[in-house]
Formats: sequence, structure tokens, C-alpha cells
Amino acid sequence: MADGADRGPAAGAAGGRAPAQAPERAMWCDERFDFQATFLQCLAKHVPNIYSAEMDPLAEKQEEMVQAAILYPLECYLFGEDPDIFLEKLQQSGTSQLCGKVFKGGETTYSCRDCAVDPTCVLCIDCFQNSIHKNHRYKMHSSTGGGFCDCGDTEAWKAGPLCTKHEPGASSSPKENSECQLNEEIMEHSRRVFPSVIRYIVDMLIWEEEKELPVELTISREKVDSYYCVLFNDEHHSYDHVIYSLQRALGCELGEAQLHTTAIDKEGRRAVKAGHYASCQEAKEEIKRHSENVSQRPLHVEVLHADVMAHQKFALRLGSWLNKLMSYSSDFRQIFCQICLKEEAGSEKPCFISKLMLWDARLHKGARKVLHELIFSSFFMEMEYKKLFAVEFVKYYKALQKEYISDDHDRVLSVTALSVQMFTVPTLARHLIEEQNVITTITETLLEVLPEYLDKNDKFNFQGYSQDKLNRVYSVIYDLRYILVSKPTVWTDRLRERFLEGFVSFLRILTCMQGMEEIKRQIGQHIEVDPDWEAAIAIQMQLKNILLMFQEWCACDEELLLRSYRECHRAVMRCSTNGRSREKTVFHLCGHTLESRPYRVSADPVSIHLPLSRTLAGLHVRLSKTGAISRLHEFVSPEEFQVELLVEYPLRCLVLVAQVAAEMWRRNGLSLISQVFYYQDVKCREEMYDKDIIMLQIGASLMDPNQFLLLILQRYELADAFKKIKPTKDQDLIKQYNVLIEEMLQILIYVVGERYVPGISNVTKEDVIMREIIHLLCIEPMAHSAITKSLPENENNETGLENVIDKVATFKKPGVSGHGVYELKDECLKEFNMFFYHYTKTQHSKAEHTQKKRRKQENRDEALPPPSPPDFSPAFSNVVRILNCDVMMHILRTLLQRAVELETHLWTEAMIQMVLHLLSLGLLEEKQQLQKSPEEEVTFDFYHKATRMGSSALNAVNVLMLLEKLKRVPQLEAQKDTVNWILQMFDMVKRLREKSSLATVGATSGSEAAKGDESSQEKEKAERKRKAEAARLHRQKIMAQMSALQRNFIETHKLLYENTLEAQGKDDAIMEEESTSSAIDYSRIALGPKRGPSVTEKEVLTCILCQEEQEVKLESAAMVLSACVQKSTALTQNRSRILELSGDTLDPLFMHPDLPCGTHTGSCGHVMHAACWQKYFEAMQLNFRQRLHVEQIFDLENGEYLCPLCKSLCNTVIPIVPLQAQKINSEDAEAVAQILSLARWLETVTVRISGYSVKNIKGEKQSLPPFTNKGTGNSALEFHSILSFGVQSSAKYSSSIKEMLILFATTIYRVGLKVAPNEADSRIPMMTWSTCAFTIQCIENLLETEGKPLFGSLQNRQHSGLKALVQFAAAQRTTSPQLLIQKHLIRLLGVLLPNYKGEDTPSLLEVDMFHILVGAVLSFPSLYWEDAVDLQPSSISSAYNHLYLFHLTTLAHIMQIVISSATESPTAHTSDNSEEAQSAQSFCREVCQYTSGCFSQDIPGWLVWDCVKKGIMPYLRCAALFFHYLLGVSPPEELLQVSEEGQFKALCSYLSLPTNLFQLFHEYWDTVNPLLQRWCADPVVLSCLKGKSIAIRYPRKRNHLIELPEDYSCLLNQASQFRCPRSSDDEQKHPVLCLFCGAMLCSQNTCCQELVNGEELGACTSHALQCGAGVCMFLKIRECKVVLIEGKTRGCLYPAPYLDEYGETDPGLKRGNPLHLCQERYRKLHLLWQQHCIIEEIARSQETNQIFFGFNWQLL
Repeated sequence: MADGADRGPAAGAAGGRAPAQAPERAMWCDERFDFQATFLQCLAKHVPNIYSAEMDPLAEKQEEMVQAAILYPLECYLFGEDPDIFLEKLQQSGTSQLCGKVFKGGETTYSCRDCAVDPTCVLCIDCFQNSIHKNHRYKMHSSTGGGFCDCGDTEAWKAGPLCTKHEPGASSSPKENSECQLNEEIMEHSRRVFPSVIRYIVDMLIWEEEKELPVELTISREKVDSYYCVLFNDEHHSYDHVIYSLQRALGCELGEAQLHTTAIDKEGRRAVKAGHYASCQEAKEEIKRHSENVSQRPLHVEVLHADVMAHQKFALRLGSWLNKLMSYSSDFRQIFCQICLKEEAGSEKPCFISKLMLWDARLHKGARKVLHELIFSSFFMEMEYKKLFAVEFVKYYKALQKEYISDDHDRVLSVTALSVQMFTVPTLARHLIEEQNVITTITETLLEVLPEYLDKNDKFNFQGYSQDKLNRVYSVIYDLRYILVSKPTVWTDRLRERFLEGFVSFLRILTCMQGMEEIKRQIGQHIEVDPDWEAAIAIQMQLKNILLMFQEWCACDEELLLRSYRECHRAVMRCSTNGRSREKTVFHLCGHTLESRPYRVSADPVSIHLPLSRTLAGLHVRLSKTGAISRLHEFVSPEEFQVELLVEYPLRCLVLVAQVAAEMWRRNGLSLISQVFYYQDVKCREEMYDKDIIMLQIGASLMDPNQFLLLILQRYELADAFKKIKPTKDQDLIKQYNVLIEEMLQILIYVVGERYVPGISNVTKEDVIMREIIHLLCIEPMAHSAITKSLPENENNETGLENVIDKVATFKKPGVSGHGVYELKDECLKEFNMFFYHYTKTQHSKAEHTQKKRRKQENRDEALPPPSPPDFSPAFSNVVRILNCDVMMHILRTLLQRAVELETHLWTEAMIQMVLHLLSLGLLEEKQQLQKSPEEEVTFDFYHKATRMGSSALNAVNVLMLLEKLKRVPQLEAQKDTVNWILQMFDMVKRLREKSSLATVGATSGSEAAKGDESSQEKEKAERKRKAEAARLHRQKIMAQMSALQRNFIETHKLLYENTLEAQGKDDAIMEEESTSSAIDYSRIALGPKRGPSVTEKEVLTCILCQEEQEVKLESAAMVLSACVQKSTALTQNRSRILELSGDTLDPLFMHPDLPCGTHTGSCGHVMHAACWQKYFEAMQLNFRQRLHVEQIFDLENGEYLCPLCKSLCNTVIPIVPLQAQKINSEDAEAVAQILSLARWLETVTVRISGYSVKNIKGEKQSLPPFTNKGTGNSALEFHSILSFGVQSSAKYSSSIKEMLILFATTIYRVGLKVAPNEADSRIPMMTWSTCAFTIQCIENLLETEGKPLFGSLQNRQHSGLKALVQFAAAQRTTSPQLLIQKHLIRLLGVLLPNYKGEDTPSLLEVDMFHILVGAVLSFPSLYWEDAVDLQPSSISSAYNHLYLFHLTTLAHIMQIVISSATESPTAHTSDNSEEAQSAQSFCREVCQYTSGCFSQDIPGWLVWDCVKKGIMPYLRCAALFFHYLLGVSPPEELLQVSEEGQFKALCSYLSLPTNLFQLFHEYWDTVNPLLQRWCADPVVLSCLKGKSIAIRYPRKRNHLIELPEDYSCLLNQASQFRCPRSSDDEQKHPVLCLFCGAMLCSQNTCCQELVNGEELGACTSHALQCGAGVCMFLKIRECKVVLIEGKTRGCLYPAPYLDEYGETDPGLKRGNPLHLCQERYRKLHLLWQQHCIIEEIARSQETNQIFFGFNWQLL
């Protein structure tokens, strides 16, 4: 009863949550009942009802019903109390030490290069951030999915196996143990519940009956005729194909078919039709029929009974439930594992978990995911059960792999992918090798899955292979790699035997590869079809590291190494015995004879694949290294060894490479060239080319040297070339012979000289890597990634580069672009060996050139002798004998003699170079031996052999004599230094030989000889120095002549240069200042009666198309600048503002002070004749019409083209309008100044406007501006009085300039408003003024951001573009109706004039004053227009108009700043009692009075003045730029440098403002007072002052790209937490970050696509329309790439601003090094945006990377 009493509250809770289930729970609790039967009854009753609507499942409702009817009662029974309370207690009692997080595809994983046992040991982002590895050398990668976090696994890490979250005691629990123990009652319940649940899951998942259920689940229901037609996922049919098939077969809508397909892709299956059996069967046949039309096999469709479908779905739900339970307690996991592994007594059937594994390939995607997650959360979290699971896995390994290979799902969805979790655990791997013989199992599996690729000789032949199948076979190879990844430290007899057994089994695979895919040289006819070669090379690549690992394992134990060697030797011999039937042939040369079997590479079959021979070579080297070679005769007797046979096959392979180089195999096509490339490439060479060289070295060490060389001559088919046979006249044959001789000499150099292999000489792995790096850097300085790519990787994907690079090279950091490079240290240059065996031909010549050039610069001779090589180890010491044997001497002499006798066709310079190199090697070897041992012990007599005569004939010569003659051969001038070096070496060796006979005498004579030697060297040096000096003077003279010519050229083509180069900090004004230095005293004021003169000079420009010069004049044909107009949000103060996508109804006259979106005009500064440009554009159009299939980079329909010179993207041209020089007569100016005050000017303007209005009414009633004609009783002040202050006739433009004015204005209108072009639209002038103002604001913003002075620092393209734009904006008025311009002007003046306010006049706080200033100044001349005559204001009138308009806008702007600063709180009280502060205080009192106290009187005057002074600066700077480019008045000197205080005064002076800006109000008080009252009474102003709305603050904030974290892993962390707002599933997305606003978006996913104007747009594209007016910049976080996009159709990738420690970016996180933000690169991106060059960058990128099938940017 106690139990029952205990469970009382829980039963109550159950009754509370789900009263209907109380009796059922009670029944389960009754011990007498059979739990399994009751449980199944409950399921039979509820499950079909819950999952009844599978066509349109309501997931949330189904989940509620499952919880209430089944899971809640089940949990109550299992835990004995309320499940939530119990699980909460379990949760708090501690977590497992293992993390166990399962990775999803795309998630970032981290591996520590310092501490991980192998690269498969990874951490999830949370564990990594909380571990010690964060500060180590780590790697980041994107998971392919299905992996598992190894935090807590002590075998995976050398140090720091636990993060702070998983350390014992890290949780809040005070208990010592990491997880709490369950009480016995719960354990007992678990043992009753789990078997039934597991059995149900297993039975339902492997249930094959489509119509029936198991008997125990059908007891309570009658069978209903309700079926589903279920479609299953496969990897053969595309998304679109499935949608098409469903639409055709079921007649459903596109949306429904897409929903089905998405669900099928995600879950693996989906019901696509419900109904009676017959109708579902019909649907099944239809789907199969339609899907078979296109693809080779139909879709997989089944008809399932509704109840079967329901139970299968619930079985997966139960699996997820178990999965959740596993995470709570170790006891649950252990009970679960015990039940899963329990085999039925006396039954042959596998256990539950094996059943599921064996059924895995037949399960659908969703079921597999649940099953694998369950294995992860149970077996892999308990080490003991992981071991038992691994044993089961290996038991069925062959069956599982065969199932996977015939399956079509990805590896990540297969149970075989779990192998990496078991095989890489060192102790587990040992156990599986010893107890389960896993190596043999894997190798046998490999042979069993490839039987169709074996030919009649039991060799592989992959012709017509299936790439998909081979990719699956690679997974078996990976498993072998995983098993071998960590070498054992302790060898037991059992381990030794099992490993050897596995090795012998592996040799069987190699036997099938030895000599596979033999090829025969094509003679006569070219091969018709290239054979498939890729598969064999790919398998070779996959096996490369496994071969090395096997060799390393063998080398761990001497006994094992010798036995393995014997087995490998036998295997090689078995493969080599074939084809021995032929008779031996005899070959004589130099009194030596070789007997060998006749074989010619050029005629007989040959194979490049010899893994057995190469493995034997690897083992031989390891025998030498460990010293075990001394016992080799015990295992392989000398008679058995047969070294000639071992050397034969690798030698054939090298000869094949030589013959391919000699173009003898041309007719065998590209496949052979590709194979030869990979044979020597870094990916394969360790186990191909390198081992063949080693095998030749083994041959040279064990064979007689003369015999060895004769064999080589014979195999290279050069026996005749060195005999006294009359050579052929056939040039091709001679060339062929020459190449073969070169190749053979090269191999001889490698055999003797290449000793950097541990075992061949006493070097370490570090020495080998250092030598590789030295030789790579001798070619050129290289980036870290380039060096890494050129070095071979070991089984842990490491090259060992970091350990040694700093010893041999220094790192040079990168600039703003490019990458950091390593440069070789000077002391390492002496290690350079010109004939380094890993150089390709290109690298060899490049390295030679670089080194010779360096020596020349250092004034040294150009000899590049080989460095002294390390001594051979004892086993290889005989190799050097081939240098001084008779045949070698004959070869060297013959070649030198041919060179001396000038038989030019029989030798090449390269050949002689190699001969000299071999001589050098021989002399170095003898020198080293003589220096180490007394002469009598040195048997190596190279000197003696070389100085001996070639024969007894009278004309016989020795090598030494030939070398002397060689110096006189003109063709070998380049080798002269090398010959001298060799002759000196001969001398030195001679002296060493003599010296050893009498040490003392030798010492002195040696030193004297050395002195003599030195003196001759010094003479040579002096001579060389003299020549170098003469050459230098000659060069200097030529350079002087060239620069004179260049200067002349630049003078004559001055403007072309100005347009193509940046102006070096020189503004036009400065140049002009020099030209008019006589008139130094002119005024530098731009406005008012004291205005300085316009500085103009004759402008002669050169057209970049026709190269003709022309002066820019009003009446001349138009010249234009190429330009690009674009919408921009670069200055916006409010990114949340919704932008109008179409400007059909937009009124662009007033710009909001937020500057939400402007129209920017930029130019590349290149000039063309308008006519030339039109011809060019038409030619482009014609060209592209004819090339329709090519994807266009630019949109010709919208006027886009590439600038002919710099290839910038342009979409229009700006006409170049000359500046009209205007001079003011100072006397007239003074006269006018007496009468034209602001008040008088305002009256005149008001009357003129009123007069126009009256004239224009003509009886119609239209909304007239209400003017209050204060005190102008006399109406004859009248209409024409404005003209009395000076007029002149308007400028007359040539028709071509007018045409271009209209064209450019229409483009601005079209692009800025996104509307169709309409030349008559009234908004064209508005857009002209707007783009002029906005572009100036952008340039001012850019100059301020970069900290550059306002004038003098613009790039030439910006300067000429802005000059042309402002003059255009002034001239454009003449192409529009003047009434229209007047109408716009009146609306603009409505903001500024005290006695006029129109109905649509915006509030003072809702307009940008600079836009108003530009609009008003440019449209003001329209007031001078008369019906009969076309007039414009004179210079004096203009001066006053500009002055008063500017003063009025300035007053308005000051008012804006004062109002917006009303809410500013003083930062620090600095009592400033200056004049400005007092003026500000008195002004504030007035404003306070006019706003009825809304404006606080308490704001200190100094604060207001401070706000005004700072806030008005951008406006004043923009105005200065505008008036400078409009009027051409030179700016004050202070504006040519950066200085805060000087700049303000200079601006005020230039713009005719008092430095105390509030004086303006006092000066014009009577006039401005009503205006001030009007502004203060504005409801928007009052609302802002009362704090109800917020006004924009001045100065506006400067926009920057968002702040990015310094460490890239922080970004990855953000991305891992990102959840798509529109998607409920937990699938990984492609998060991208907008660099403008910081929004994170879900890219390239259907869930976030939006419909904009009827078009489907991806998340990024639609975001860009709002955030950047179509132009935007994103960071793809998981791929570490920046994406620039423009509009819907264009975009490009750009390097991310994150660099690793080597100064390189890492797109796609391929290298995975830690990345850190580079501020310079990020600043470059910022400038790209602020300079409006994103579109230009995209166009450039697309032009350089033209892709035929472009990316669909629209769906990004």
C-alpha cells in the first residue's frame, strides 16, 4: 500500500491534467496485469484516432492528444509521480560528463590541433567557447551532419577533455557524482516498460505488411477501407521533377505539390492521397508512370493502410520520447542498452539494435534520424555499451556496407556513418582488431563490393565505373583509415597476429591494383575515346594515407616489420613472375654486359599503378631507419630477393613519364597526361613517384653500378644513343632522344642526390619539410595556404609546416588587399638545389631564374652548384658508386664531347647543365669523404676516373680537358660560372688527395693555393663590378631619355592623364592660383557684393574614343563624362523607414532631414564627344543583339554600358557645361548695396511672384499663394522692379548640349524615381536639384569620415564629376518651361519667405535645408523670365540673390538645430560667457516667448551655441562645395587643410557669414521676426518641443557599417543561435548578416521568400530593396564570404574582412584557421559603400568571372 500512497498525488495530478486516463493508468499500475498486453491495447485504441488525418496533419493537436492519452499516463507509471516534477529533479541532480550533442548539417564544429587525438575529435560551439582549446591552435569547419560532440571523452583529447560546463561539480548540485542514481522501484518499472516500448518500435519500423497490422494491435477495431498513397524520398529525382510528377499524376495545384515535396525531402515520406485501396493503388501507378518518363527509374510509392501509417508514425514519436529520457539518467541508458543488446535465448535472430541496423537502408529519412539520435543518446553515452554496440556493428559490417552501397541516401543518413564514432576511439579500435579482426573484415568488404571491376587477371579495371558507387566504396576506405589513425604503443602477440592478418588481407587489394589498367602506346592512329582513368587515381589518393599508416604501424615493432616485409616481398614476386617466357637479351657497353629480358615501354603494356612495389620500398626504408635491415636475410634470402625484378616495374613507370615528356605518347590522348600529372602531384607523389625513386635507390645500392646503369639505358631505350652509331637525320627522333637523355640524367641526379628521406640518410621529418619549404620559397615568396597546398598531408591532415616555417622564413604582413607571404631567410639560400625532385618543369626554370637574378644583383657569379647532401645511411651507401663507374663516365664524356664538337642537334643546354650537376655531385661526395677519412680509406675515386682518358686513341680526352674546352662554347655562355666552379672543385679535390699524404706541407700549399684561388676570384669580381657599373650608367642614360620623352608625352596629353590618374591632392583652384599669380589680392568670398572673381581657364579635353581634342564652349558640340546614377541610402538616419519602391506618386521637391533615400551621381571622370559616345553605345547594343546566348553583365535596355577606358559600370553621361565667368564691378556693387537690403529684396521678389500669379490665372481660380503685401502700397514697385538691379541675356547652348542636358536629366528622373522615362514630367527639375544636393552631401560626408580637407583632396574623378554635375544642374533649367521652374521655386520659397506659406509647405523640421538651398539657388533665375525676352540676373543681381537665399536657409537651419537641441542635456558645465553664448541666450529668450514657453529658457547659451556651431558644420561645408563649383570662386587657404577652428572661420568668410551666427538674426531682425513667429507656431515644432515627437539631431550621425566582433567564432556562435522566424523546423539555415543594419536573415531558403510586385524574391534581395534601395552588402556567416548585391539580377562575392594569422581570408572555412577582424579591410568595405562603388565592383567582378550559368541572385 505504501507504493500506492506514494503515488496518490501523482494520480491526482494525472486526473487534473487528463481525467479520462485515470482508470487506464490504474490498470497499468496493477502488478497482476501483463504490461505489454495492456500497453498494446492502449495503443491499438488511441493511435489510429490520433493520427487519422495524415493528408493535412495538425502537428500541435496530435501532440496534445499523444501526451494526454499515452505519454502522460506512461510517464506517471514509470516515475511514480508527476513527470514534470520528477524530470525537473533529475535535471537538477547533474548532467552526464559527455556532451553528446549531435550535429546538424551546416553547424560549426571545432577541432584543436594541439590537443585532439585525431581530426575527427570535435567540439560543439558551446563546449568550445567554454574550453581551454579556445586559446590553442584550433580549426573551424561546417559539419556535414550526423557527427557528435566529443567533449568529456578522455580518449579524444590529449589535454582539456572537459569544458567548464561538463566538469564534475560544474552544475549547481552539491553532490559529487555527476548523475543521480534512480531508485529501485523506477528501475523496476523501466525494466517492464522499456522492453515493450522497444519491441513495439522495432516491430513497427521493420513492419513489411502494407494492409495488415500485427494481431495484438488489431484486437479492438474492425478493419476500415482507409488507405494512403505514400511517396518516399530518394536522391535520384530532383525537387522540380517530383513536383511535376505529383501535379501530373494527382492533378493538384503547384502550391500543394510543393508542400508535399518539401515534406518528403525533410521527413523522407508523405501521404499524397487518401481514400479506398483501389484509388490509392491507381494514384501509385500514375505517379510511377509520370516519374518514369524522365528519369531512369520511377519514384518509390507504397499504399499503406491508415492504421499501419498511424502506428509507424507513433513508433517514431515513442523513439523521440525515449531519446529525451536517455538524456536524463545513466540508469535509463544502461537499461535501454541491455534490452536492445539482449538476444532471444536459443534463437538465431539478431538483437533489437542489430535488427534496426540491418533494416536501416530500408527505413525512410525521418525514421533513420530518430534511430541514429537514439543510438547517440544511449549507446554512445556509455563507454561499456559503446564497446558492445561496436562489436555488433563489426559483426554485421559487411552486410551493412553492402546495404549502404546499394542504397541511394546520403552517407550522413546511413548507420554506417557511425563507424567514425567507434573506430577512432583508440582502446575500442585495439579491442576490435584483437577480438573482431576488424582490419580483415574491412579489407574483405572492400574486395567483396568491387567484384564487377575485376578483369580476367584479377586486376581492377574501372572502365565505365559508377561515380556514385565509388563514392560509397570510399566510405569503407575511410573506415580503414579511422581504425589505423592512432598507432598502438604496446604490442601484444594477439594484436601482432591480427594486424599481420589484416595487412596480408590488405595486400590482396594491392595485388588487384598492382599493374591495373595497363596501357599500350598508340602508333599510327590516335586513340578514339579517352579511357576512364579518374577512378583508379581517386582510389590511389584515398589509399595514400592508409598505405603510409600501414607502413608506420609495421615500423612500430621490429618483428612485425620484418614479417610484413616478407609478406609484401612475396606478393610483389607473385605479381612480377608473369611474362618471363621471353629469352634474355645481352647488352654491351664500356666492357660491361647486361643480360635482361627484352621489354620496351614504347611497345609493351605498362601500368602506372604499382602500390605493392611502392609499399615494399616504404618498408625497406623503414628497415634501414630502424636498423632491422641487418636481419633481413633471415626472412628473405638473397636468392629470393631478386633486386632486378623489384626495380623493373618502378623503372618502367619512370620511363613512361620520360616518354610522355618526349611526346612519344601523344596519340594516347589526355588521360595519360592527366595520370602522369597526378603521379608527380603532391596529392599522390608520396606513394607513387617518390617511392619509385626510392626503389631505384634500393636497386642502385644492391646492384653492380655498371649493370644498374646499363639497365637504365636499356629501359630508356637509349642504348644506341651512347654507342658510336651514325646518328639519324630525323629531327623528331633526335629531339625525342634529347628529351629522353635529359629525363634519364635527371633521374640519375635524383637517385644519387635525393637523400632527404628518413632511412635513406640520417634526417628527420622536420628536415624533410624544411627542405620542401626552402625550395618552394626559392621560386617566389608564398602565402601560407599556397605552401600548405604544396606540401603532402599526413593522416591527420597536417603538413608539419608550422613547426618549422619560422626557422627558414620570415612572414611579411599583407596590406589592405592581397595576403601575407613568407620570404626565405638569406641563410637558407645555400640549401637551394636546382634539380630538386619535386619541382615541375615550370617551377624548375622559375626557381633557376630567380636565384640567378638574385646572385647577379649581389654581384656574384651565377653558378648554382648543388648543396652538400647528407650522407647515405649504411644500407644505401653503395648508391654513390654509380657516379664513378665506367658507364657513368662514358655517358658524361660522350655528352660533353658532343657539346665541345658543336654537334648542336645532338645536345641541349639543359643536358649539359645536368652533366655539370652530376660532376658537381661526384666531386662533392669525394670531397666530403676525403675530409672525413684518410685517403687510403676512401675508395670513391671520382677525380681519378674523371681525369682518366676516355680511350687509348690519340685524340682521346678526359672530362677535365673537355670542361676547359666547354668554356669556349658560345652557346654555353650561361654555364661558364658553373664550369669554373667545377674546375675549382677538381683543384680542391686534387689538393685534398695530395694534402693527405703530407699534412703539414699540404696545409701550407693548400692555403697558398687557396690564396691564388682567391686572387683569381678577386680579379674576376673586380672585372664583374666594372661591367656592372658600366651597365648601370648605360641604363641611367636610357632612363633619362625615356623620362624626357614621357614628360613630353604627358604635356601633350595632359587632360587624358588627369582623367585617368587621381589628382595628387591638387584642386583646380590651386592650379589656377598659380596661373593667375599676378592678381594675388583678389577676394576669396563666394557670396554677396564682395564676391571674388570666377577662376576659369580654357578647358581643352581629349575624347577617349576618337583621341581628338576640343575646347569646351557653349556653342560647341557637346562633350560628356561617363556617369552612373543610383539610388542610395548611404546617409539615411532612419533605416526602419519604409521606402517607396515605385515613385509614380512621389513628390521629390522636399527631402526629409532623415535623408532616407537619395539619388547619387558618380563619374569615373572619362571624357567623350557626345556623338562618339552615342556611336559606341549603339555599337554595343548591336553587338549584344547578335550574342543573345551570352549572359549580359549590364542592362542595355536601361542605358547601361561599361566605360570604354576603365570598364566602370555607367548608365548615362553628364554633359560638360563650361563655367560662365562673372565679374562684379565694385562701384556698381556699392551703389546697389545702398538700396538692396534683405527687406527690399524680399518685397521685390514677393511682388514679382504675385505678378506672375496674376498673369497666369487668366480667369481660372487656382490655389494662389496668399501674399501679405506689407507696406507695398505702391504696386509699381511693381512687377518689373526685380529687373532694375541688373539683368543680362541667358546663355545660348548648342543643340547637342541641350540634347545631352535632356538625356541626363531624364536618366536621373528615371533611376531616382524608378519610373518610365518621360521628358515632359514636371518632376525632372526637382530630381536634378535633388541629385546635385545629395551627391554633394555624400562627398562632404566621405571627406569628413576620411579626415581629409574639404578642398584639394578630391580624387580627379570626383572633382570633374561634381564640377560637371553642378554646372549641369544650373543649365538644366533652360530645357524646362520657366513657369514650371517658377512653380517649384515658389513652393521652395514657401519655407523661407516670412509673408508666404502655401498649403503644401512642409514644416520647418520636415525638410533638409541644403536641398532647399540648392533648389532655390538653381531655380531663382526663372523669376527674371519675360514673355518676349529670355533674361537672367546679372552678376550683381546673382550675388545678392545667392547671398539672401543662403542667409535665409542658414537662418532656417540654425532654427532647426536650436529646436532639436532643446532636449539636449549639458554634458559638463563650462561657463562660457562669450559674445556668441550671450547672443544665443538672447535668441533663446525670443524663441521661448514665441513658443509660449514650450522652448525652455533655462538652456544655457553656451550649450546652444555649441550645438549650433557643431550642427551647422556639414551644411556650411556642403554650401561651400556647392558655391565653389557653381561660381568658380577659389576657397580660402584654410579649407585646403584639416583644422577644426580655422575651418569654421574660413567657411564663414567664404560664405559671407558672421562668425557669430546669431548676429544674422539681429541684423535682419525686423524682416525675420514674422518668419521666426511662423516657424515657432508650427504644430510639428511645438509637438517636438513638448517631447511628443523627436526631431533629427544635428550634426547628423555619420553612417558606418555595423560593428563586427573581433573573433569570427563569436559570429558563428550568433549564427548557431539564429532561428528562422518563418520556419518551425530545426534544420540548419544559411544565416547572412546585413552589414548596413545588422539584421540577420535566412538566405537561399524557400521559407523566407517574399512576393514583391508579383516576383518571388529571396530574403536578402527583398531586404536590400528596403535597406539599401536595392544595393546591399551581406556577410554569409557559415561561408565567411561577403556578398554584394544590386537589384534583383546582379551580385558578386567579395573577400570577407576576416583574416587568419597568415593574413589570408578563408572562404567556405576550407582551411578552418582562427579568423580575426582586419580593420583595414573592413574600412575598405565601408569606403566601397560610402563612395557608391558597390555597383562598379559587382560589374568588374562579373566581367572578370564570366559564368555561362549565372547564380540566381533574385532568390538569395
